[in-house]
Amino acid sequence: MTPLLRSTLSVKTPLCALTVALAALTPSLSQAQTKTLYIGMNGGVMEKTWTSHVFPAFEKANNVKVVVVPGTSSEILAKAQANKDKPQMHVMFLDDGVMIRAAGMGLCEKLKPSPALNEIFPTARFKDDIAAGVTMGMTGLAYNKKMFAEKGWAAPTSWLDMADPKFKGKVVFQSMPSSSFGLHGFLMFNRIKGGTEANVEPGFAAWKSSIGPNVLEYIPSSAKLAEMIQNGEAAIAPLTPTSVATLQEKGIAVEYAQPKEGSVVLMVAQCVIANNSEPVLAQKLAEHLLSASAQAAGLEHGNQIPSNPKAPAVGDDAKLKLRQFADYMKTAVVLDWSVINENRPTWNARWNRTIER
Repeated sequence: MTPLLRSTLSVKTPLCALTVALAALTPSLSQAQTKTLYIGMNGGVMEKTWTSHVFPAFEKANNVKVVVVPGTSSEILAKAQANKDKPQMHVMFLDDGVMIRAAGMGLCEKLKPSPALNEIFPTARFKDDIAAGVTMGMTGLAYNKKMFAEKGWAAPTSWLDMADPKFKGKVVFQSMPSSSFGLHGFLMFNRIKGGTEANVEPGFAAWKSSIGPNVLEYIPSSAKLAEMIQNGEAAIAPLTPTSVATLQEKGIAVEYAQPKEGSVVLMVAQCVIANNSEPVLAQKLAEHLLSASAQAAGLEHGNQIPSNPKAPAVGDDAKLKLRQFADYMKTAVVLDWSVINENRPTWNARWNRTIER
C-alpha cells in the first residue's frame, strides 16, 4: 500500500480528504488499463499465425491487446461498411481487390510515413499510401497428390485442366462472390476463352459446358477444402502456394501447380480504418505489421510471403519458399481491379442466378 493511501485510511482523516486522495490515484489506475485493438482478418491459419507469433511483441511493447475479428474479405468489408460512422474495428486485412473497394468507399485512412512503409515492395504500396500489402502470393491450382498418384494422372499444367472429363465430380471451386480464389479462377478461364475483365461473356457462356459439369461443390471459402482432399472427394481446386504449404504441414497430400497461362497475383493488404477510436495505436500496429521482424515471424510460422524484402528467411524451408515465389511471379498475372470492382456486383448476381442455383 502506498504511503498516500495508508495515510488516507487513518480514522483521523476526514471523509472528504479520503475522497480527494482516491480521486488523485484514479488517473494512474486508468492509465495502466490495457486497451484493445480489433483487427479484421481471415480466420484459421492466418489468425493463428498472427495471434501467436506476430501480435505478442506489439502487445507487450504498447500495453495493448489485439483481438481478431475473423471473416472473409467480403465479410470484413461488409462489417466495416455497416459501422462506417462508428467503427468497431481499428485495422483490417483484405485481399487486394477488395481493399481497393474499401478505399473507394472512404473506409481507410492514409498510413503514416514510417521506415517499414518505405521498406516494402513498391508494388505493395497502394495509391497515396491508403493501404499496404502485408503478404504476397498468387492463386494457381492445388491438386490431390495421393489421388493423382493412384490414378496415374500427370500434374495439372493449365486452368483448363479443371474441364478435363476425368475430373467429373472431383473439382471443388470456391464461390466467386465470396472468394478471391474463385474469382481468380473464373477470370483466368474467361481470359483463355477470349474474354477480358471488361468482357466476361466468354467465361459465363462456356462455363456450363466446360468446368461446370465437373464441379462437385461450390464452397464459400477454402476452409472445407482440406477435409475434401483427405476424404478423396476433391482432386483439384484453385488455391495459393501458401495455403498448399500449410496443408502439407498438416500431413495432407496436396501439391501446388503453376498454370502455364500464369497464376493471379493475390496480395493481402491492410489499412487503418478511418475514424476509429484509437488512431495513434492503430497506426502503430499497422507499422509493426509491415516491419521485417513481424513479417519474418509470419513466414516462419505461417508460410506468409513477406511484402518487406528485408524480412529474414529462417531456415532452408523458408528460403525455398521465397525462391519458389520469385519463380512463380515470372508468369503471374495482375488483374484490372478498377474494371472488376465496377462490375463485380453484377457478376455476383449473375453467378448466383446461373451457376450456383
